[in-house]
Amino acid sequence: MVLACRKPQADSLILPFPYSSAEADGTKERGLVHIWQAGSCSVTPERLPGWGGKTVLQAALGINHGLLLTEGGEVYSFGKLPWKVGLEETCLNSPILENALIGQHVITVAAGSFHNGAVTESGVAYMWGNNSAGQCGVANQPYLQEPNPVSISDSESSPLLSVRILQLACGEEHTLALSLSREIWAWGSGCQLGLMTTTFPVTKPQKVEHLAGRIVLQVACGAYHSLALVQCLPAQDLKPVPERCNHCSQLLITMTDKEDHVIISDSHCCPLGVALVDAQSENHVSCSSLDTLEGKSAPRNQSEACQKTFVEDEQTASESDVLGVLSNNDGYEDSSISSPGNVLFPDKKEVKEYLKNLSDHPLNDSQEKSTPSQEEELTACLPSPPGVSTSALNSLVVSCASAVGVRVAATYEAGALSLKKVMNFYGTTPGELGSQSSPSPAPEGLKDSREEQVKLESMQGKKSSSLVDIREEESEGVSRRLSLPGLLSQVSPRLLRKVGRAKMRTVALTPTYSGEADALLPSLRTEVWSWGKGKEGQLGHGDVLPRLQPLCVKSLDCKEVIQLSAGGHHSLALTAKSQVYAWGSNTFGQLGHLNSPTTVPRLAKVCDDGGVWSTAAGLDYSLFLVDGEDFQPGLYYSGREETRENGSPGTSSAKSPTLLLACSKLGYISSVAAGGSNCLALVDRNVMGYIASLHELASTERRFYCKLSEIKSQVLRPLLGLDNLGTAATVQLLQDMASRFSKLCYLIGQHGASLSSFLHGIKDANSLAILKHSSLFLDSYTEYCISVTNFMVMGGFTLLAKPAIDFLGKNQELLQDLSEMKEENIQLVEVLNMLFFLPIRRLHNYARVLLKLATCFEVTSPEYQKLQDSSSCYETLAVHLNRKRKEAEYTLSFWKTFPGKMTDSLRRPERRLICESSNRGLSLQHAGRFSVNWFILFNDALVHAQFSTHHIFPLSTVWVEALSEESGNVNGLKVTTPEEQFILLSSTPQEKTKWLRALSQAVDQALRGTADLPPYGSGGNIQRQEPPISRSAKYTFYKDPRLKDATYDGRWLSGKPHGRGILRWADGRMYSGMFRNGLEDGYGEYKIPIKALTKDDHYVGYWKEGKMCGQGIYSYATGEVYEGCFQDNVRHGHGLLRSGKLTSSSPSMFIGQWVMDKKTGYGVFDDITRGEKYMGTWQDDLCQGNGVVVTQFGLYYEGAFSNNKMMGMGILLSEDDTVYEGEFSDDWTLTGKGTLTLPNGDYIEGLFSGEWGSGIKITGTYFKPSLYDTEKDKPKALRKLGILAVPADEKWKAVFEECWHQLGCENPGQGDRWKAWDSIAVALTTNRRQHKASPELLSRSHTQTLESLEFIPQHDGAFTLEKYENIKKYLIKACDTPLHPLGRLVETLVAVYRMTYVGVGANRRLLQEAVREIKSYLKRIFQLISLCHQWKVFFSIVFSSWTLRACLHSAQHANAH
Repeated sequence: MVLACRKPQADSLILPFPYSSAEADGTKERGLVHIWQAGSCSVTPERLPGWGGKTVLQAALGINHGLLLTEGGEVYSFGKLPWKVGLEETCLNSPILENALIGQHVITVAAGSFHNGAVTESGVAYMWGNNSAGQCGVANQPYLQEPNPVSISDSESSPLLSVRILQLACGEEHTLALSLSREIWAWGSGCQLGLMTTTFPVTKPQKVEHLAGRIVLQVACGAYHSLALVQCLPAQDLKPVPERCNHCSQLLITMTDKEDHVIISDSHCCPLGVALVDAQSENHVSCSSLDTLEGKSAPRNQSEACQKTFVEDEQTASESDVLGVLSNNDGYEDSSISSPGNVLFPDKKEVKEYLKNLSDHPLNDSQEKSTPSQEEELTACLPSPPGVSTSALNSLVVSCASAVGVRVAATYEAGALSLKKVMNFYGTTPGELGSQSSPSPAPEGLKDSREEQVKLESMQGKKSSSLVDIREEESEGVSRRLSLPGLLSQVSPRLLRKVGRAKMRTVALTPTYSGEADALLPSLRTEVWSWGKGKEGQLGHGDVLPRLQPLCVKSLDCKEVIQLSAGGHHSLALTAKSQVYAWGSNTFGQLGHLNSPTTVPRLAKVCDDGGVWSTAAGLDYSLFLVDGEDFQPGLYYSGREETRENGSPGTSSAKSPTLLLACSKLGYISSVAAGGSNCLALVDRNVMGYIASLHELASTERRFYCKLSEIKSQVLRPLLGLDNLGTAATVQLLQDMASRFSKLCYLIGQHGASLSSFLHGIKDANSLAILKHSSLFLDSYTEYCISVTNFMVMGGFTLLAKPAIDFLGKNQELLQDLSEMKEENIQLVEVLNMLFFLPIRRLHNYARVLLKLATCFEVTSPEYQKLQDSSSCYETLAVHLNRKRKEAEYTLSFWKTFPGKMTDSLRRPERRLICESSNRGLSLQHAGRFSVNWFILFNDALVHAQFSTHHIFPLSTVWVEALSEESGNVNGLKVTTPEEQFILLSSTPQEKTKWLRALSQAVDQALRGTADLPPYGSGGNIQRQEPPISRSAKYTFYKDPRLKDATYDGRWLSGKPHGRGILRWADGRMYSGMFRNGLEDGYGEYKIPIKALTKDDHYVGYWKEGKMCGQGIYSYATGEVYEGCFQDNVRHGHGLLRSGKLTSSSPSMFIGQWVMDKKTGYGVFDDITRGEKYMGTWQDDLCQGNGVVVTQFGLYYEGAFSNNKMMGMGILLSEDDTVYEGEFSDDWTLTGKGTLTLPNGDYIEGLFSGEWGSGIKITGTYFKPSLYDTEKDKPKALRKLGILAVPADEKWKAVFEECWHQLGCENPGQGDRWKAWDSIAVALTTNRRQHKASPELLSRSHTQTLESLEFIPQHDGAFTLEKYENIKKYLIKACDTPLHPLGRLVETLVAVYRMTYVGVGANRRLLQEAVREIKSYLKRIFQLISLCHQWKVFFSIVFSSWTLRACLHSAQHANAH
């Protein structure tokens, strides 16, 4: 029927139980099976006869049989097993092993009325037993003798994938399976399958599509109905409410104008919400399976038998009168569609007559009639006037019924159907046939009366939006909106204000998705869905109609249901608050309350003392497992009772749940199972107190959750609705505290549900949630404590006491009971304080119970150590949080005495007072005679107050040290901050020690974080260390002119930025990089916003003493980019400047020497726009001195320059070898004496004037000498080419000087050999560190190469071939990486060479100049390396070969151009 015993965990079936080696397997101490006859409350449960004593993890019962699942994954059957050959008429008292399941390792079992199911560890479902309705998933077989695997595959996947099963639930003629993906699969017969089909039986498992995409947590099966526990959708996944009904197309929300108000109604009543199928479809429903099992043959055509039953019940019903209407599929419409107010009227006249005579038909009159006429039955479909117990709002709504009666009737008329036809169509169900053959049939008269009462109740007034019975809600004291079907909002605002609730502030007291907690613990955000037959009201929708598809039971929304149980014709829902909601058939009192019957969930009144933590529903009875005395569970029974009158047996109904005293003597009951004729309990013995400690933990946790829930509903929620709660900040703190409280409360509820499930399983201590997920609990308690103490520090409880005095003052007893305070005449502030700090005390209970559990294990066992450590963790946190509470109370008392003006600026929620100098124990050195200096130490700042002013020093940037006696200040403390340094004098050595310790601990705490959480397991004894001198902190400067209003975030050393950090100025400037003694020093990045261009200047490179110094790249906002050396924030040394891009108006490039931000010395300027390249000397950004100019047209000029112009002697060669040697006055302008030599050797001497290429005026003599055959006869100009250019040794001096400087030499050629090697090592180490911090900067370097360069090759002694090879390898590696000074030199020389002789510079006239330049490179490199004099011989050989190869390469390169 229903799985009353939870399934064990599939992943951990072996329990390291805390028993001695003599009781190694524990089979005699846990999982003991006790069974007794249902209906007898005085019979003592007995051990199952013939049972061998194996540990049972789970049990399930059918009508006359049962299943046992052992710890080893074996399944045993007992009772009547008519599907087994040879056992048709036998009742087995001794369980027999299901051999077909041997080796499969079953993890859970389920029992239906007459069939069974089992799930293996691999997720395969096995079925056996009666299969007359296809409930075993096999076609054309009346029964299965042995367990048979059921093939479940998802047709939507390609290829077909096998579906793994977690849980099974079995009913009379159907089976439900919950898959690993949390979807429901169904097979068998009847509308209880929830499938969109009318063809039965369904032998191939099909997915219940209506719940596809939802997370189903549990399924349960009654005889002919089904239940599912579904996790609520997150808020973002909820679908928008449609505008019209999906079935009748009527508007869901309407608006009606009245004289003085507007009525907005959401009370849509769909006439098509009844789950009907036509008679032809219903014919496939089979008759009772019990007849087949008893040997009676079922009719071949099942439709004939079903049709006959329908005709006998109502002769007037015909196929033409029945409409095939499906139930509502929309989760937002189901509440109104399934409401009892959805009854349908044949015409408006009856509605008007009812509304006219509404007050003449009291509720009791209609209930006294056992057989109402059709008119009375229809009239009863509308709500009767309220009785004495109905609420004021309900009375108000009923009084307005006449005002909207015409409109309501018109709405109903569109889809009018006869409810009587509906009732007749489902008047007789196969469930009745089964119940007639059950061991304890109900009296005929009682059954008829019950049917009529069910019909009447389904037609009484309910709240259509949630289907909650009005009387039940009134009895629970829940303030909800109550209204009649069709009249939800048909009330004027003026009337509603009279009974309206207080306005609530927006805060989530019911957490939505809680992230990690929902993933690790059972969810409390659940919904209950039901479908199937509903004749007894077992679906809980407020009517007796069946449902073909799952429909949400709205009245159980937000009830936090954690377990469902389905009996024959009733249902049970267990909540996290240990409450049970029951609905359905109550013929024998199986619902646990006196209201009989009920079609909506109502609270069962089980017992007054303990809360219910497990339930089981049988055929006509219920079992409730509750917390008893000393935490030992008690078992209550409610339902059919066997009686004997005059010696003959009989039945009676239990008026209220009865405690089974005999069961309490068995031991600690872990789970119960209910079936048809028998009840079963699994019992554990309390060995060494282990089981008792587990039950204590679970019971106290559930009670604790109930208390927290009551605080939330009775205190916290009303507080949030108050006005005048202070400033917006205070309200925000209250809401934050409420949110944290709600989150913690939700976690406790989840943990209580988890512990209840834990007790049903194997009870492995390692699986306890507070052990496995301890960080989740520790963090939640810590977060809540922080929010409460923050609220307290800001005077929140004092502010709450004033506006809350009205409603809290009237509930002093409730407050004292919730806060567990016994004293009288306590102020409200203290009560609230105690109330909201109550959760912190729970940590001590965790520690105590875990310690008790640890004592059940051997001291050397890992279980003992884990439990011991966890206990220490919780105790440590409890002590820590209590200390935080005392700090908050101390801080609050300080603020009450502190001057009011400074309080507003200094008071912060997270700020705590540590100590202050109001007792004059601390003073400022050299303070004025009449000055007032008050020092206040908080957990985040040191405050220096003077009269009405004060200054705050953040503790993260405070350094404190005790002054030595030699300094003359015996009791002095030196305090250093980034911008100030002062000395504090204490009155006594003790005072000095106190302040030094307090300051050091406060600084250390501020550096480690404001949470100040202890290391778990330390027992609260934390060894404080002195705060580090070097630390990371953030600070905003207020004094320093250079850094005023700038914020620094990074490393510090004794009050100065030192190390890596980021400095941001208020004007947008930003530096990120290394600092030294408070200044930028080392590698860093600097940005300067240029507002006029809306762009930034960007520098990346090296700094020294706060200025750019060394290699760097400066990208200007104008588009220029400089790469090279800097000194004192200006360009100085060798560098490359790119101006513009190729597509810009004036692109150019300069590479050469800079002096104080100006081009000075040798450099190459490439004017890309003009197609000219200048190679020569510069002075103050002007071409000055000798130089060479080549153009893209082949012109070559060599000579003197002055003020950026060709001026003086020079030589000009054209592409056709025409040569001019003479005087120039401007660029390409000839002026004065000169000689022009033509390509054929002729030449002209004289005076020249004019611009080359534009016409030249010549006054002179033309010579035509004979042809020359020797070199001496060549023109003098060609022989002198290169004389007027810059000598090769004068080029790139800055490049080589930088390399000499890196080797530690002040002047080129002068230095110490060992100092050079030390400089190389420093350079490698520095660059290597920089490379690690920014690996993208130098992609060519490799770690292995750098490591090899750190080893200096041996060079002393005789020169050998081995030394030669080692030195050669070292030089090759050194020149290959730019991190080595030689490598950087080579890389720079390659760059300048390419800049000079590539592009326009690839002129054949420059061949000889290029060769001379390379020779100069090699000569100067040789001078650098010759610093190590032992290698001179080697280098002379090596560099000779390098020189030859370089010259050949240059020649080839020039010839190519």
